[in-house]
Amino acid sequence: MTLTKNKYYFEALDNYPYNLPDCLEALNYALSYDPEDADSLCLMGRIYSEMLSDYAKAKLYFEEAMQCDVTNLNVPQYYISCLIDNEDYHEAEKLINYSLKIKGIDKATLWYYRSLLSEKRGSFANALKFLDETAKYCFSKYSLDVVKDRKKFIKSKMPKKKKINKETK
Repeated sequence: MTLTKNKYYFEALDNYPYNLPDCLEALNYALSYDPEDADSLCLMGRIYSEMLSDYAKAKLYFEEAMQCDVTNLNVPQYYISCLIDNEDYHEAEKLINYSLKIKGIDKATLWYYRSLLSEKRGSFANALKFLDETAKYCFSKYSLDVVKDRKKFIKSKMPKKKKINKETK
């Protein structure tokens, strides 16, 4: 049973996001074999969140996925993204704080989302601080470059400090 479920989950994942009809068909098969498969529920949540912008339905799938496997390494990052997109900032912050305690999770992504959350709240200084934390968990040049570029972007959004001209008489 597990191999069949995995076969359909990987088929769904392979078709996401370019071939949604085939993705959904395979995903429904995977969930029919195991309705409590956190990865399949997460992918269904992603479809509702990323493709359909139906955040309420997406949140239901993500919540169910979290209940089925609270240590799943995939679900939190997509659930957090959904919460931020839906402007559920307090929930997103709580989930980030919880997820940072999960062993083996991608902490760079979580800190990046924490920075994005601060930026959306208008706290650019905190966003930069969290990007510094993100950089500590970057282990490739590409990911570090993404963080550096994001820092430049946030700094460009910050109000410029006016220079005080001292005139000498």
